[in-house]
Amino acid sequence: MSLVGSWMQTMAVGWLSLQLSDSAFVVGLVASVGAIPIVLFSMHAGAFVDHGDKLRIVRVTQSILLAQAAVLWLVTITGHVSVPILLVLAFVQGLCSAVEIPARQSMIIQLVGREDLQPAIALNSSGFNLARVIGPAIGGLVIARFGIAWCFGLNALSFVAVLWGLLRIKLPEQAIANAVRLTVTGVHELIDRSTTGAAEGLRHLAKPGPVRDLLALVTVGAVLGGPFLTIMPVIARDQLGLGAGGYGTLLATVGVGGLLGALLVAGPISHAADKGRVLMTAGLAFPTLLLGFAYTTTLTMAYVVLFATGVAMITFNALSNGVLQLLVEEKYRGRLMAFYSLVFVGLSQAVGSFAIGALARVVTAPHAIAASAVVLMLASLYALRYSDFWRRV
Repeated sequence: MSLVGSWMQTMAVGWLSLQLSDSAFVVGLVASVGAIPIVLFSMHAGAFVDHGDKLRIVRVTQSILLAQAAVLWLVTITGHVSVPILLVLAFVQGLCSAVEIPARQSMIIQLVGREDLQPAIALNSSGFNLARVIGPAIGGLVIARFGIAWCFGLNALSFVAVLWGLLRIKLPEQAIANAVRLTVTGVHELIDRSTTGAAEGLRHLAKPGPVRDLLALVTVGAVLGGPFLTIMPVIARDQLGLGAGGYGTLLATVGVGGLLGALLVAGPISHAADKGRVLMTAGLAFPTLLLGFAYTTTLTMAYVVLFATGVAMITFNALSNGVLQLLVEEKYRGRLMAFYSLVFVGLSQAVGSFAIGALARVVTAPHAIAASAVVLMLASLYALRYSDFWRRV
């Protein structure tokens, strides 16, 4: 429920940014500002999570995200919303996400165990992409019928459901036996540990081996590939002649493809002996499809290409997430997931979204997407030729 609301809010913030500014640069800027805290603090947050009670951390951060959505609803419905306010609220959301994402992701293995980790991550991706389908579609309808503010109001309400569910979850005793409690003293201790733990985690992840090589490709893919979603409102309006409802449908199409990709990873791919080849196939297909989407001028072709893009993108993301969690030691898992969120939410938005927005301002949105796709394709070919990590997973 909360994921549906979050995707509805993401879609609405992108559209509202465009309405307020009529600028692709501002659309990218709002997305990138929300990622700045993740870039600055995610590794410290990962060390914080590794030593803390992950479930309680998720409960606290989800409560703050509820308040953030409620404030966004209030300023929008009263007519006081502006680009500076969007930037401030995006920064607050980024602060929460810097802690919440690694806590939630690293908690999965504690709930399901190592044997069921890959299917669990894939099913988690299925829920994420089902929400990506439903959220923007509902968002387009809500904007058309009730106004854009209610996308934020409904998102705030959706957090009530997720908090109710979190209160009913209990982690195994061994998962929280050594966790530092979130008391005043405990928080100070966690902050102290996070300072040294962040550097230690980075040194561990940077050691030569399959973890480092796969993380490098994941980083390039997130920075160059992910931001095409940020610039989607411009493509929807200027190239395909769509309104808010049509833009939501485009995002939903990516989500339908992503849902299929996640189900494939949870099913037949999870039992495949050669996951590395599947990983690299998806990694090469993704930029190829992005290049095709950049110059699509018909709506039917846009739907087809975006559906396939969703399949390739989520197949790569879900597989890489599961493989990395299985390869890394338990004590570093929170920091691994922090780096993962740093890449996918932080660098992808703070660097990728800002860059693609700035580039689109100079050379148009289609050319900006195409340039990113070509560089990503070259990076994937380089990894295929000069790295052997995909043969070892």
